[in-house]
Amino acid sequence: MEHSSNPYLEFRKKYLRPLEKRENRFNDWLAVKITNIVGTMWCAYAFAGLALISLPAAIAGGTATLIQWIAQTFLQLVLLSIIMVGQKVASEKSDRQLEQTYKDAEALLKINNEIQILLRQNTELTQEINEVVKNGKKKRS
Repeated sequence: MEHSSNPYLEFRKKYLRPLEKRENRFNDWLAVKITNIVGTMWCAYAFAGLALISLPAAIAGGTATLIQWIAQTFLQLVLLSIIMVGQKVASEKSDRQLEQTYKDAEALLKINNEIQILLRQNTELTQEINEVVKNGKKKRS
């Protein structure tokens, strides 16, 4: 009852390794560091505080200046970090779902492999039973 492993499982082991990090180069490393700092709620709070410093001047400048301050200063500074935090949370959730799907698919491949082994054993045993039945009928004849 010799069984060979599923070829796809062997392929996955060899070629579908987890992605290797690209943070080896300086620019990649720096980009990740800055993104990790700017993409926090603490940074959003700091940007909000920074933007609020210029609020009195914007109010004194009139309606147009105030609208410009809201659109160009406050929203851009604060929303940048908040959007980055939201994307990070969504990405982490997606990564968890992807990892679980990968584990489920891998488990199903293993189960399928075990089913194949059992089917081969069943086939071999059925053939042996057929041989015994045939030989038994020949002896009676």
